[in-house]
Amino acid sequence: MSSSKTSKKELPPLKNVLIVGSGGRENALAWAFSKCPGIKEVWVAPGNTGTSQHPCCHNLNIEEENAEELLKAYKEKKINLVVIGPEAPLAAGLADKLRENGVAVFGPSAEGAKLESSKAWAKTLMNEAGIPTAKHWTTNTKKEALEVLNGLQKALVVKTDGLASGKGVTVAESINATAEAIYDTFEGRHIAAADQVVLEEKLEGPEVSVFALCDGKSMIVLPPAQDHKRLKDGDKGPNTGGMGAYAPALLITPEELEKIKQSILEPTLNALIERGIDYRGVIYAGLMMTSSGPQVIEFNCRFGDPECQALMPLLGPELAKVIQACAHGSLNLAPELSTINTFSACVVAVTHGYPKSPRIDEEIKIDLQASENLQIFHSGTKLDKTGKLLTAGGRVLSICANAENFDEAFNLVYKGFNEIHCEGINYRRDIGHQVRNS
Repeated sequence: MSSSKTSKKELPPLKNVLIVGSGGRENALAWAFSKCPGIKEVWVAPGNTGTSQHPCCHNLNIEEENAEELLKAYKEKKINLVVIGPEAPLAAGLADKLRENGVAVFGPSAEGAKLESSKAWAKTLMNEAGIPTAKHWTTNTKKEALEVLNGLQKALVVKTDGLASGKGVTVAESINATAEAIYDTFEGRHIAAADQVVLEEKLEGPEVSVFALCDGKSMIVLPPAQDHKRLKDGDKGPNTGGMGAYAPALLITPEELEKIKQSILEPTLNALIERGIDYRGVIYAGLMMTSSGPQVIEFNCRFGDPECQALMPLLGPELAKVIQACAHGSLNLAPELSTINTFSACVVAVTHGYPKSPRIDEEIKIDLQASENLQIFHSGTKLDKTGKLLTAGGRVLSICANAENFDEAFNLVYKGFNEIHCEGINYRRDIGHQVRNS
């Protein structure tokens, strides 16, 4: 059945789900779907070594951008819903290719994914829609960028225009550091060389992540979360893909969250609609809470990682049907999404050398047992021929816990790391310092 011809009275049956991706985010999504009533099988392509640790969850050996093989699996496994986790396949148009074949997909089109895949495009949308964000300059050459810098004579934020796995942003502390970041970004010293670089005025204030589940015309806003991007304690060191998160972020009240929905999220969705974009997926607004109010640092077109791991334990069993309704463009048919009144903590373990040159193939021994209020979500792990668990990427795994308060939740997480044994594994000890008393 084509997703555009869904019955106006009820959603189709939902039994089998295919999640695309291989990280901790996808591991957490699989876990969350496995807990939803009516779900029989959850397939993850390609998944990771943590997939099979969750009930009814299985890996599929298919690369995340292989639309042809994913379509075959969709038919063979009688899939009812496809959820695309990472930004790269979304930017490459995977959702478009699947929808062309009548697949119900949660994840925006390539055009909608420009919210994340092109910072210059997203900035233009924000400016045209009146969405609060930092003043910016889009530059196409080093010379042009340096001319902007010399004219302003102040430190700026330097961003590569395209996807950079969370590592394409430099918040420079001086004019000289800004110039160095401009050279690094255009010449690809740390990531792929950029064709365009966006320069921004620096904003001041705490950061917060807000997620909306969209069906193309309406949305549901999830509890806010707070990520920790810097590698080291005290928010020092280089930016990473994320070292930990907690939810809900208490620096936003329910009333403020509603204002953010009205002043940022809904205008963004309306601006997409005006561009002819049927956006079915996550709008992730990375916000800075400035003295003059919230401003958008950047948009992403998918769940954050590790915010997703922190959020999933807080969402009720209606999640699968809500996401299915978004995929069908019929959020009005979804049950009300409940939230669990606890506090969630997530800390990410990384290998030595991350983010520049992570050490892999180190053995991992896990003596920790997952429970109702404690989860282990794998990301960069693999099994060798003898069945040993090894590191396979920079971010190895995350431990998440939910409890009646943040102190208890983080105590469970950090106690859990005593049961994870791996040479050279690192993790921050101060995740959630904003909300912890101990």
